[in-house]
Amino acid sequence: MKVLFIGGSGVISPASVDLAVERGYETYVLNRGNHLDKVNPKAILIKADYNDEEAVVKALDGREFDVVADFRVFTADDMKKAIRIFGKITKQYIFISSGTVYKKPLEKFIITEDAPLGNLHSYYARNKLAAENVLREALEDGFPGVIVRPSLTYADWNILTSMRGKTPYSLIDRMRKGKEIVVNGDGTSLWTITHNTDFAKGFVGLFGNEKAIGEAFHITQDEVLDWDRIYTTIANAAGVQARLVHMSTDFIGEIYPQMKEGLAGDHSVSAVFDNSKIKKFVPDFKCTVPFAEGCRRAIEWFDADPANREIVDPEFDVQMDTLLKARRAYQLIG
Repeated sequence: MKVLFIGGSGVISPASVDLAVERGYETYVLNRGNHLDKVNPKAILIKADYNDEEAVVKALDGREFDVVADFRVFTADDMKKAIRIFGKITKQYIFISSGTVYKKPLEKFIITEDAPLGNLHSYYARNKLAAENVLREALEDGFPGVIVRPSLTYADWNILTSMRGKTPYSLIDRMRKGKEIVVNGDGTSLWTITHNTDFAKGFVGLFGNEKAIGEAFHITQDEVLDWDRIYTTIANAAGVQARLVHMSTDFIGEIYPQMKEGLAGDHSVSAVFDNSKIKKFVPDFKCTVPFAEGCRRAIEWFDADPANREIVDPEFDVQMDTLLKARRAYQLIG
């Protein structure tokens, strides 16, 4: 099987590239070539800037693929471009959408793929859904599209949470220094958080499956955690106690308006994804990395090379301290 990944160097995609290579697929990665440290060296690099349609068409001239896995489409215009580029050169095109596209607040916190769509709180979600809609229109003309909606997916080198800095180690550093951590809401919203190697099993399992064309899929962990448990699990792996301080999304948004969209449109709402459909299409899909194990692996990864990996975003500390100071002032006034 001949597979092309668009991107391949982010948080989710490297594990899928690794699994495709491991399964013996002829694996290509279209990438600008600037950040290749996470890209499997056995994958064949096609160097081009995906934002430059002419350059991509030139780089792909004469090539055809059984599967194109696209991690770099974020808007309706991006999808129109992808359809132009890949419409005649692939048998299956898989679009990485997002679990944020569902209508918020949710009608049911356990979400199936046919749940109502339309997240009015999140600009990112609206754009992803617009891209999905373009893809659905193209399906009617024979475009071989598949939609995959991951939720919070992390890697050994990047534990993703609702409140985090620009560098992955920033949260862990703050925990290890005994500082308080702001948690959105009361910490009890239910979530699934998935290791990228588990996501890869379901994702790569769809490759070449003609029955998947025209369908949408969740690929997430079945383990359900609340935000307090997520943060305390990270702290435990780092060898410290978590000092958690709860704040409402509205309060956080008053201090940092840019944070409110991601919280109101996603992380402040319980969201548990039903994986029955992906298990039906990929019967051997099974997540084997519980979050506690993933955190342990991540801490080991950071601690193996502190000088190059344990990089701290000072702005994150400022944001946390500003929120905590504002909360204390509010309590005094109250």
